[in-house]
Amino acid sequence: MNKTTSRITCQHWGEYTGEPVYLFKMENADGAYVELSNYGATLVSAVVPDMHGVCSNVVLGFPSLQAYLDDDCYIGSTIGRYANRIGGASFKLDGTTWHLENNDGENTNHGGSNGFNTRVFKYAVTAEGLFFTIRSSDGDGGYPGSLELTVHYMWTDLNELIISYYASTDKRTIANFTNHAYFNLSNDGTKIFDHTLTIHAGSVLQNDADYIPTGVVEPVGNRRLSDTSIKNKMMMNETHITGLNDCYILDEQPGTYHKLAAELTEKRSGRKLEIFTTYPALMVYTGDYLQSGHLGHHQNPYRPFDGICLECQHYPDSPNHSNFPTTVLNPGDTYHESIIYKFGIITL
Repeated sequence: MNKTTSRITCQHWGEYTGEPVYLFKMENADGAYVELSNYGATLVSAVVPDMHGVCSNVVLGFPSLQAYLDDDCYIGSTIGRYANRIGGASFKLDGTTWHLENNDGENTNHGGSNGFNTRVFKYAVTAEGLFFTIRSSDGDGGYPGSLELTVHYMWTDLNELIISYYASTDKRTIANFTNHAYFNLSNDGTKIFDHTLTIHAGSVLQNDADYIPTGVVEPVGNRRLSDTSIKNKMMMNETHITGLNDCYILDEQPGTYHKLAAELTEKRSGRKLEIFTTYPALMVYTGDYLQSGHLGHHQNPYRPFDGICLECQHYPDSPNHSNFPTTVLNPGDTYHESIIYKFGIITL
């Protein structure tokens, strides 16, 4: 991977809870760029070329800070302390049961209603990119331990957005961070139905009706995605469309640090997105519940299936399943995971 970073500029975007919020722009040598904010350590836009060399935005987002303050769909944001769901809004660690906010029925989702997506991060701009840092106190959201998270963004001349997560704690806790970008490579206001998706996974988690894992890891079967049109995996009738909301267990790829997790393509624009990660799993969510009261980048409010989330992460509800890889973070250890979004053009 090319680690060349780009020119970074910033502008004042507003204030929240008395703290200044900024909009940052990272532009590479070819003029492609991403915009980010220290509110929620959020990816606001990714402006990349199509097959004709025309640059346009391929992630859902808003032109104003207020829209993000009112958003409850986590658009583009950093998720923490724990990405995805924890069943029963509780978990046991070292004999103590920790009770979390049940912001998703009886369960907790994405760290609760006051998760990291709603926080103003400190920031630093260096030659290595853009760093967002947040400190979360012991008991914040119901989680044990004082935790510090740094999210490092780099934007390269190969149109790669590299996201690295570093966290530490003073008490045993659980941690799981991801980015909640919604992708739409067409940039013409159409939905994601004609995108094609490949996931490099041979198994998936079995879930109950509330998307809580049962603990069973099962073969991918008919949920396999291999250059598959997204609309062909949806269930449709005259009144309702049910999309995808599945956690795929990524195949091991010996000899590689970053696994190739997924490839998303859109043929009319010729755009391609490759996703590489150190995480063991990928959550695929087609935005079934997507809603916004504000206009997005294309001057339309967002609705279901306007974008697809491809969330690299640890398994959901891991603390409640001893057979899942642990998400416990110990004092003295450093949490370190990374995600690479590589934008390119389909080659025929």
